[in-house]
Amino acid sequence: MKVLKMAFTSRSVALRLASKLNNVRGQSVGGRFGRLREFGGVGHRVNVTSLGVGLTQESSGGGHGGTSSVFGRAMMVAGAAITTIGSLGGFASCDEAVAPVREVETLETVASPAESSSSSHNNNIHEVSPVPYRQRSDVWGTTRGLKVFSGNSNVTLAQEMAVFLQTKLGKAHIGRFADGEVNCTVRENVRGKDVYIVQSTCMPVNENLMELLLMVSTMRRSSARRITAVIPYYGYARQDRKMTARTPISAADVARLLEAMGVDRVVAIDLHCGQIQGFFGPRVPVDNLDGGVIGVSYFGNYDLHNPVVVSPDAGGVYRAKKFREGLAVKHDLDPGLAMIIKQRVKANEVERMDLVGNVEDSDVIIVDDIIDTAGTLCKAAEVLKEYGARRVFAFASHGLFNGPANARLAKSELTEVVVLDTIPLSEESKANPKIRQLSIAHVLAQAIQNIHSKKSVSALFK
Repeated sequence: MKVLKMAFTSRSVALRLASKLNNVRGQSVGGRFGRLREFGGVGHRVNVTSLGVGLTQESSGGGHGGTSSVFGRAMMVAGAAITTIGSLGGFASCDEAVAPVREVETLETVASPAESSSSSHNNNIHEVSPVPYRQRSDVWGTTRGLKVFSGNSNVTLAQEMAVFLQTKLGKAHIGRFADGEVNCTVRENVRGKDVYIVQSTCMPVNENLMELLLMVSTMRRSSARRITAVIPYYGYARQDRKMTARTPISAADVARLLEAMGVDRVVAIDLHCGQIQGFFGPRVPVDNLDGGVIGVSYFGNYDLHNPVVVSPDAGGVYRAKKFREGLAVKHDLDPGLAMIIKQRVKANEVERMDLVGNVEDSDVIIVDDIIDTAGTLCKAAEVLKEYGARRVFAFASHGLFNGPANARLAKSELTEVVVLDTIPLSEESKANPKIRQLSIAHVLAQAIQNIHSKKSVSALFK
């Protein structure tokens, strides 16, 4: 009796649902329950008649045939209810009656320029076919729930990254109060979102650093799900150890400040030294991206004669070696490797440079991470010329060009100085014909996409 009650209850519910559709009115839900029904373009065949009949026939020889027959009829009635509900889109089939069908989310595709031009004869309307969620492109699949914001240090780079990610920069106001204090206001909802804040801590260093700290704090207090600080140039990185007594380790102190504000991850380009990653705790992973891949692609397509990669000091040998390997693997070159050793003859006396390696009749590429006042770089170019180098180029990830840097470069033996756009160039640097800036936006955008979609970041540089 309980089975009958449940069956008739399901049948009545199905009838009430079916009566709401015009094409169902007047039709009998009973009868041949196994036939194909189509309501609103959705059709399902549920063969439950055989199930009920089979139960009835199987028990007809026993003493309790009547009870089993009633049970079989109850199954037939329940099957009719399932059939009606299934044809309304509630169930996919009888076997999946307990699992409601999830409506597939669709996304309209964007017409390519060629398709748009070919459809212009049809009143400039391009018919767009829906794409199932499982068939979305990688970009759309990995940028859902992602927000990119920028401070005032490098808005152009952040905008280029947003273009590669097929999104827009988040709405935020980073200004100043009358007394010079930083005023940070986020003007859109970030609750439950993965937020990426793009901010280089370049000049003015303290202003940009404070903007970054307050933006992280604002996102944390606004209930962002995860906050990643994208710091193309990490300021205070050169103060990574105690050089003399009673001095701070500023690179570690900046890391502690970011952790205290609530950052979850840090992405940087060519940290001055890899140990800075260890200044953050284990709960804040740091991705130190290799900006040298951009320089490798640039100089790999350059017409170089007998190229040699040179490190300006002993600490940069590993960086120069990776640059050389990139030229050899990706561009089928066989560059040499050399190193300049700085020596100080006496205290308060001009330092002297010695070369380890051969650069005679070679095009030389000096590889470094930072160009500040360019004093060491220009002197290294002079030494290399003295040792017989044909042309001297320089590549660095971060071009600060402070103080007399531009004047020194203009008068130097350097043919060209190539830097990345981790730091925006001043007007004076833009006017310098020897300085060329390359974009790192697509590398940072791809790293953000991989982080957001939980893919490997190191795979980008293999």
